[in-house]
Amino acid sequence: MNSVLYVVSTPIGHLDDISRRAVAVLEQVDWIAAEDTRHSQRMLESLGIRNRLISCHDHNESQRSDELVARLQGGEQGALISDAGTPLVSDPGYRLVRACQEAGIQVVPVPGASALLAALAAAGQPSDRFVFEGFVPAKGAPRQKAIESLAAQPVTSIIYEAPHRVLSFLEALKVQVAKDREITLCRELTKQFETIRRGPVAEICDWVASDANQQRGELVLVLSPAAREAGWSERDQALAKSLLAELPMSRAAKVLAAHTGMKRQEVYGLLEAMNN
Repeated sequence: MNSVLYVVSTPIGHLDDISRRAVAVLEQVDWIAAEDTRHSQRMLESLGIRNRLISCHDHNESQRSDELVARLQGGEQGALISDAGTPLVSDPGYRLVRACQEAGIQVVPVPGASALLAALAAAGQPSDRFVFEGFVPAKGAPRQKAIESLAAQPVTSIIYEAPHRVLSFLEALKVQVAKDREITLCRELTKQFETIRRGPVAEICDWVASDANQQRGELVLVLSPAAREAGWSERDQALAKSLLAELPMSRAAKVLAAHTGMKRQEVYGLLEAMNN
Protein backbone atom coordinates (compact mmCIF):
# COMPACT_ATOMS: atom_id res chain seq x y z
CA MET A 1 0.00 0.00 0.00
CA ASN A 2 1.17 3.55 -0.74
CA SER A 3 1.06 6.53 1.59
CA VAL A 4 0.96 4.67 4.89
CA LEU A 5 2.47 5.63 8.22
CA TYR A 6 2.63 2.72 10.66
CA VAL A 7 2.67 3.60 14.37
CA VAL A 8 4.56 0.64 15.79
CA SER A 9 4.86 -0.42 19.43
CA THR A 10 8.24 -1.79 20.49
CA PRO A 11 9.32 -3.62 23.67
CA ILE A 12 9.61 -1.75 26.96
CA GLY A 13 12.35 -4.15 28.04
CA HIS A 14 11.98 -7.78 27.05
CA LEU A 15 12.73 -8.10 23.33
CA ASP A 16 10.41 -11.10 22.94
CA ASP A 17 7.46 -8.79 23.56
CA ILE A 18 7.61 -7.39 20.04
CA SER A 19 4.96 -8.85 17.75
CA ARG A 20 5.65 -10.70 14.51
CA ARG A 21 3.57 -8.09 12.71
CA ALA A 22 5.71 -5.28 14.14
CA VAL A 23 8.90 -6.99 12.98
CA ALA A 24 7.46 -7.52 9.49
CA VAL A 25 6.39 -3.88 9.22
CA LEU A 26 9.73 -2.53 10.44
CA GLU A 27 11.54 -4.71 7.90
CA GLN A 28 9.40 -3.69 4.92
CA VAL A 29 8.97 0.08 5.29
CA ASP A 30 11.24 2.55 3.52
CA TRP A 31 12.29 4.28 6.75
CA ILE A 32 11.67 4.36 10.49
CA ALA A 33 11.18 7.61 12.39
CA ALA A 34 12.65 7.21 15.87
CA GLU A 35 12.89 9.37 18.97
CA ASP A 36 16.54 8.42 19.68
CA THR A 37 18.16 6.86 16.62
CA ARG A 38 21.16 5.50 18.54
CA HIS A 39 18.95 3.71 21.07
CA SER A 40 16.60 2.43 18.37
CA GLN A 41 19.50 1.27 16.20
CA ARG A 42 20.69 -1.05 18.98
CA MET A 43 17.17 -2.40 19.54
CA LEU A 44 16.56 -3.02 15.83
CA GLU A 45 19.94 -4.67 15.29
CA SER A 46 19.22 -7.06 18.16
CA LEU A 47 16.09 -8.08 16.24
CA GLY A 48 17.97 -8.47 12.98
CA ILE A 49 16.32 -5.40 11.44
CA ARG A 50 18.49 -3.10 9.34
CA ASN A 51 16.57 -0.16 8.01
CA ARG A 52 17.03 3.56 7.57
CA LEU A 53 16.42 5.59 10.73
CA ILE A 54 15.29 9.22 10.74
CA SER A 55 15.26 11.22 13.97
CA CYS A 56 11.87 12.54 15.08
CA HIS A 57 11.78 13.94 18.61
CA ASP A 58 10.26 16.78 20.62
CA HIS A 59 12.69 19.37 19.31
CA ASN A 60 12.38 18.69 15.58
CA GLU A 61 9.00 17.00 15.11
CA SER A 62 7.20 20.05 13.71
CA GLN A 63 9.83 20.58 11.00
CA ARG A 64 10.46 16.88 10.39
CA SER A 65 6.76 16.20 9.83
CA ASP A 66 6.76 18.21 6.60
CA GLU A 67 9.67 16.18 5.25
CA LEU A 68 8.15 12.83 6.23
CA VAL A 69 4.73 13.71 4.83
CA ALA A 70 6.36 14.65 1.53
CA ARG A 71 8.15 11.29 1.44
CA LEU A 72 4.89 9.46 2.10
CA GLN A 73 3.08 11.45 -0.57
CA GLY A 74 5.82 10.38 -2.94
CA GLY A 75 4.83 6.74 -2.46
CA GLU A 76 7.09 5.69 0.41
CA GLN A 77 5.94 3.82 3.48
CA GLY A 78 7.18 4.78 6.93
CA ALA A 79 7.00 3.67 10.54
CA LEU A 80 7.04 5.68 13.73
CA ILE A 81 8.52 4.20 16.90
CA SER A 82 9.47 5.59 20.31
CA ASP A 83 12.38 4.62 22.53
CA ALA A 84 10.20 1.94 24.12
CA GLY A 85 6.55 0.95 24.17
CA THR A 86 3.71 2.61 22.28
CA PRO A 87 4.49 5.89 20.46
CA LEU A 88 2.67 9.09 21.51
CA VAL A 89 2.15 7.85 25.11
CA SER A 90 4.22 10.48 26.95
CA ASP A 91 6.35 10.51 23.80
CA PRO A 92 6.45 12.63 20.62
CA GLY A 93 4.53 11.72 17.49
CA TYR A 94 1.08 13.27 17.53
CA ARG A 95 2.12 16.18 15.29
CA LEU A 96 3.34 13.76 12.66
CA VAL A 97 0.18 11.67 12.92
CA ARG A 98 -2.02 14.77 12.55
CA ALA A 99 0.01 16.00 9.60
CA CYS A 100 -0.40 12.66 7.87
CA GLN A 101 -4.14 12.58 8.48
CA GLU A 102 -4.54 16.13 7.18
CA ALA A 103 -2.59 15.15 4.05
CA GLY A 104 -4.86 12.18 3.44
CA ILE A 105 -2.21 9.63 4.39
CA GLN A 106 -3.42 6.47 6.08
CA VAL A 107 -2.19 5.98 9.66
CA VAL A 108 -2.11 2.36 10.81
CA PRO A 109 -1.47 1.37 14.45
CA VAL A 110 0.55 -1.77 15.16
CA PRO A 111 -0.25 -2.42 18.85
CA GLY A 112 2.08 -3.95 21.37
CA ALA A 113 3.87 -3.25 24.64
CA SER A 114 2.78 -0.32 26.80
CA ALA A 115 4.19 0.44 30.24
CA LEU A 116 0.99 2.04 31.49
CA LEU A 117 -1.19 -0.94 30.53
CA ALA A 118 1.35 -3.45 31.82
CA ALA A 119 1.38 -1.63 35.15
CA LEU A 120 -2.41 -1.42 35.33
CA ALA A 121 -2.72 -5.15 34.59
CA ALA A 122 -0.40 -6.10 37.45
CA ALA A 123 -1.20 -3.35 39.98
CA GLY A 124 -4.12 -4.92 41.80
CA GLN A 125 -6.02 -1.63 41.65
CA PRO A 126 -9.53 -1.01 40.23
CA SER A 127 -9.28 -1.00 36.45
CA ASP A 128 -12.84 -0.34 35.26
CA ARG A 129 -12.04 3.37 35.05
CA PHE A 130 -8.66 5.07 35.13
CA VAL A 131 -6.81 8.22 34.11
CA PHE A 132 -3.30 8.44 32.73
CA GLU A 133 -1.51 11.45 34.17
CA GLY A 134 1.87 10.90 32.48
CA PHE A 135 4.73 12.74 34.18
CA VAL A 136 3.77 15.24 36.88
CA PRO A 137 5.61 18.60 36.81
CA ALA A 138 9.14 18.38 38.16
CA LYS A 139 9.02 21.09 40.80
CA GLY A 140 7.36 24.07 42.40
CA ALA A 141 3.70 25.01 42.61
CA PRO A 142 2.67 23.07 39.46
CA ARG A 143 4.04 19.86 40.99
CA GLN A 144 2.24 20.44 44.29
CA LYS A 145 -1.01 21.25 42.49
CA ALA A 146 -0.74 18.08 40.41
CA ILE A 147 -0.19 15.94 43.51
CA GLU A 148 -3.18 17.53 45.25
CA SER A 149 -5.29 16.79 42.17
CA LEU A 150 -4.16 13.15 42.19
CA ALA A 151 -5.08 12.86 45.86
CA ALA A 152 -8.67 13.88 45.03
CA GLN A 153 -8.99 11.75 41.88
CA PRO A 154 -12.05 9.44 42.20
CA VAL A 155 -10.69 6.86 39.73
CA THR A 156 -7.44 4.91 39.52
CA SER A 157 -4.53 7.12 38.41
CA ILE A 158 -1.47 5.99 36.45
CA ILE A 159 1.62 8.17 36.83
CA TYR A 160 5.09 8.12 35.30
CA GLU A 161 7.83 9.47 37.56
CA ALA A 162 11.57 9.93 37.21
CA PRO A 163 13.58 7.68 39.56
CA HIS A 164 15.36 10.60 41.24
CA ARG A 165 12.01 12.22 42.05
CA VAL A 166 9.93 9.20 43.11
CA LEU A 167 10.73 9.54 46.82
CA SER A 168 9.81 13.23 46.92
CA PHE A 169 6.61 12.41 45.04
CA LEU A 170 5.59 9.77 47.59
CA GLU A 171 6.52 12.02 50.51
CA ALA A 172 4.33 14.82 49.14
CA LEU A 173 1.48 12.46 48.30
CA LYS A 174 1.30 10.69 51.66
CA VAL A 175 0.35 13.90 53.49
CA GLN A 176 -2.52 14.45 51.05
CA VAL A 177 -4.23 11.06 51.23
CA ALA A 178 -5.98 8.86 53.79
CA LYS A 179 -3.83 6.36 55.68
CA ASP A 180 -5.38 3.37 53.88
CA ARG A 181 -5.00 4.87 50.37
CA GLU A 182 -2.99 2.41 48.27
CA ILE A 183 -0.42 2.81 45.56
CA THR A 184 1.38 0.21 43.46
CA LEU A 185 4.98 0.83 42.47
CA CYS A 186 5.97 -0.88 39.22
CA ARG A 187 9.66 -0.66 38.38
CA GLU A 188 11.63 -1.97 35.41
CA LEU A 189 8.63 -3.78 33.94
CA THR A 190 9.55 -6.82 31.79
CA LYS A 191 13.24 -6.36 32.65
CA GLN A 192 15.63 -8.38 34.83
CA PHE A 193 14.94 -6.43 38.03
CA GLU A 194 11.18 -6.06 37.59
CA THR A 195 9.55 -5.07 40.87
CA ILE A 196 5.83 -4.71 41.61
CA ARG A 197 4.68 -3.84 45.13
CA ARG A 198 1.31 -2.60 46.40
CA GLY A 199 0.54 -1.05 49.78
CA PRO A 200 -0.54 2.11 51.62
CA VAL A 201 1.20 5.21 50.27
CA ALA A 202 3.11 5.79 53.53
CA GLU A 203 4.33 2.19 53.59
CA ILE A 204 5.55 2.31 49.99
CA CYS A 205 7.20 5.66 50.72
CA ASP A 206 9.12 4.19 53.68
CA TRP A 207 10.15 1.18 51.59
CA VAL A 208 11.48 3.35 48.77
CA ALA A 209 13.33 5.54 51.27
CA SER A 210 15.02 2.51 52.81
CA ASP A 211 16.02 0.84 49.51
CA ALA A 212 17.97 2.93 47.00
CA ASN A 213 17.39 0.28 44.32
CA GLN A 214 13.74 1.35 44.18
CA GLN A 215 14.89 4.80 43.10
CA ARG A 216 16.45 3.50 39.88
CA GLY A 217 15.14 2.53 36.45
CA GLU A 218 11.80 3.10 34.75
CA LEU A 219 8.88 3.67 37.14
CA VAL A 220 5.09 3.56 36.85
CA LEU A 221 2.89 4.33 39.86
CA VAL A 222 -0.74 3.23 40.06
CA LEU A 223 -2.76 5.11 42.70
CA SER A 224 -6.08 3.77 43.97
CA PRO A 225 -9.19 6.00 43.72
CA ALA A 226 -10.06 8.46 46.45
CA ALA A 227 -12.97 7.32 48.59
CA ARG A 228 -16.29 8.67 47.38
CA GLU A 229 -17.64 11.30 49.74
CA ALA A 230 -21.19 11.00 50.98
CA GLY A 231 -23.74 13.15 49.21
CA TRP A 232 -24.71 13.93 45.66
CA SER A 233 -22.48 15.06 42.87
CA GLU A 234 -24.08 16.92 39.98
CA ARG A 235 -23.77 13.75 37.89
CA ASP A 236 -25.46 11.69 40.64
CA GLN A 237 -28.33 14.17 40.82
CA ALA A 238 -28.82 14.04 37.06
CA LEU A 239 -28.81 10.24 37.14
CA ALA A 240 -31.29 10.23 40.02
CA LYS A 241 -33.73 12.43 38.09
CA SER A 242 -33.47 10.16 35.05
CA LEU A 243 -34.07 7.03 37.14
CA LEU A 244 -37.04 8.53 38.96
CA ALA A 245 -38.65 9.30 35.60
CA GLU A 246 -38.51 5.60 34.69
CA LEU A 247 -38.51 3.59 37.94
CA PRO A 248 -40.32 3.38 41.27
CA MET A 249 -38.41 5.19 44.03
CA SER A 250 -37.42 1.96 45.79
CA ARG A 251 -35.90 0.56 42.60
CA ALA A 252 -34.15 3.85 41.80
CA ALA A 253 -32.71 3.91 45.33
CA LYS A 254 -31.28 0.39 44.88
CA VAL A 255 -29.60 1.31 41.60
CA LEU A 256 -28.18 4.56 42.97
CA ALA A 257 -26.89 2.88 46.13
CA ALA A 258 -24.91 0.45 44.00
CA HIS A 259 -23.63 3.32 41.85
CA THR A 260 -22.59 5.69 44.65
CA GLY A 261 -21.59 3.27 47.39
CA MET A 262 -24.02 4.97 49.78
CA LYS A 263 -26.48 3.11 52.00
CA ARG A 264 -29.80 2.40 50.33
CA GLN A 265 -31.82 4.05 53.09
CA GLU A 266 -29.69 7.20 52.83
CA VAL A 267 -30.25 7.31 49.07
CA TYR A 268 -34.00 6.79 49.56
CA GLY A 269 -34.10 9.82 51.85
CA LEU A 270 -32.30 11.97 49.29
CA LEU A 271 -34.71 10.84 46.58
CA GLU A 272 -37.68 11.71 48.77
CA ALA A 273 -36.20 15.18 49.32
CA MET A 274 -35.86 15.62 45.55
CA ASN A 275 -39.52 14.77 45.04
CA ASN A 276 -40.70 17.27 47.63
